Amino acid sequence: MKLATRVTAIALACTAATAFAADPIKIGVDGPFTGGSSSMGVSMRDGVRLATDEINKAGGVLGRQIQLVERDDEAKNERGVQIAQELISKEKVVAVVGYINTGVGLASERFFQDAKIPVMNNVATGSILTHQFDSQPENYIFRNAAHDSIQAPMIVDEAITHRGFKKPAIMADSTNYGQLGRKDLVKALEAKGVKPVTEEKFNIGDVDMTAQLLKAKEAGADVVLTYGIGPELAQIANGMTKLGWKVPIVGSWTLSMANYIDNAGPGGEGARMPQTFVQEPTTPKRQSFIISYLKTFNPKNARMDSPVSAAQGYDSVYLLAAAIKQAGSTDGPKIKAALEDLKTPVDGVVTTYNHPFTKTDHEAITANIPVFGEVKGNRVVYAYADDFKKASQVQLKDTSAKVGAKK
Repeated sequence: MKLATRVTAIALACTAATAFAADPIKIGVDGPFTGGSSSMGVSMRDGVRLATDEINKAGGVLGRQIQLVERDDEAKNERGVQIAQELISKEKVVAVVGYINTGVGLASERFFQDAKIPVMNNVATGSILTHQFDSQPENYIFRNAAHDSIQAPMIVDEAITHRGFKKPAIMADSTNYGQLGRKDLVKALEAKGVKPVTEEKFNIGDVDMTAQLLKAKEAGADVVLTYGIGPELAQIANGMTKLGWKVPIVGSWTLSMANYIDNAGPGGEGARMPQTFVQEPTTPKRQSFIISYLKTFNPKNARMDSPVSAAQGYDSVYLLAAAIKQAGSTDGPKIKAALEDLKTPVDGVVTTYNHPFTKTDHEAITANIPVFGEVKGNRVVYAYADDFKKASQVQLKDTSAKVGAKK
């Protein structure tokens, strides 16, 4: 080889290597990594990190490494807005995963919509999230979590139909998440001809639920239906213990949070909630995920703080990676189009995602996928033995199901 040719080849190789090192695929990760929602946020982030590490070790996507740009929104709407603008303008992310709190998502995701950057909601469940922009020609908001129009009917069916309770009380926090969930519960109860005996509200940070619980007790409530997050839900259980009044608690998936289980102690036992993932090695994929997660992050008592958040966080990265690979591009509209028509199934922890989205359906999870979990022995287990027995059979999306309800 001539010297000039050799020099040119070396220069090209060096340029390619430099481009590879300098040109990662940036994906934003937004969630609360501190505060009362951090059980969910940190678990989600760790699931995202685990998936990203696996993908990068396997060669990345389109020959490029994924670089995570992580930001703590502190579960504050205004902080989420600031982060959204920073991720778009400064960090130049090609997509975003995360959002734990419905309110933060509602406040922030419009910026990504305007910038034509796909968002994969992997924890937040407010039904409206994927429908904010239905009136626009294109929608860039996706989700791989079980929205509240799935969860609320499940909660009501569990309490009223399966367990025979007749006088439900509703206790929901004052956030968008809690109040939208409360409306979903009321709607689901109305469908069964049942009215709640009382609807009580509490604020984030409240430590005394005595007044709300006394109203429920005096109204003759035989079950409490909840929509809130771990710390305040624990105060409901603790308040019941102080009053010497114990009725079952059935609520949204957040009853599985570590800061509910740990803070409620014995008083939290028996609470039931919908779960897309229970920390049990019921399939080879789930087994490898659990082993890798525990080895990498070494959580206390070998228990994920929020198994659902971790699993959905993990799956969200693989869904985006598949779309980027199929699109052959990091261009937002092309990634969105690929998500709406994924050709190759994605083997996830929660499910196998086979055509999970279409142009008019941006929800990957349908009502046949979640099961009921129960707090037992300081962790969440399958509430029903039959669900545990069938867990090795991966439930696929029901394509005949109605798209998540608008609000």
